[in-house]
Amino acid sequence: MTPFLSLSRLIDSISTVVGKLTMWLILATTLISAGNALVRKAFNQSSNSLLEIQWYLFAAVFLLGAGYGFLKNSHVRIDFISSKLSDRGRNWVDVIGILVVLIPFCVISIALGWPFFMQAYTSGEISTNAGGLIRWPVYGLIPLGFALLMMQAVSELIKRIAFLTGNGPDVLSSEDSKSDEQKHLEELEKKAAELLAGDK
Repeated sequence: MTPFLSLSRLIDSISTVVGKLTMWLILATTLISAGNALVRKAFNQSSNSLLEIQWYLFAAVFLLGAGYGFLKNSHVRIDFISSKLSDRGRNWVDVIGILVVLIPFCVISIALGWPFFMQAYTSGEISTNAGGLIRWPVYGLIPLGFALLMMQAVSELIKRIAFLTGNGPDVLSSEDSKSDEQKHLEELEKKAAELLAGDK
């Protein structure tokens, strides 16, 4: 199991680097959007290329950041069901979900996205808008983003199996893996319990 856990740590570090880079893309998108709006209002000028680069960056944030979101456990979960399960039960649900849904979905998305990207690349497809940008870089985000997500899915699968076989911690119950919403909810529950205890 040790080599697999080493692979998992390597994948996690790659996802972390990519995830932190995508955070800067949010800043870039905001600055471009604000700059374009100011120029439009002040000088009555606008740029289709600047509008399109905003969309490209926005797509990059979601597609490239999906693996990092999975690593940080910030994706959507059906918490009212998973909270009723045991630690082993939650991990088994994840193993089945990763193997049956997530990895096949990533493979299909990569298989469909790659020819789309290659066709745009070889044809030099350009946006039909005046001053628009070339399209292949944004199409390339589709297979790349799903490849990164699938890579993280493999890492998460290794961690779940490590826990189920007694070779690793339960990352689903660790404080670091909880989303901000989960932590906030736990804080509110704790305060409510304290208030109720004080009233008695």
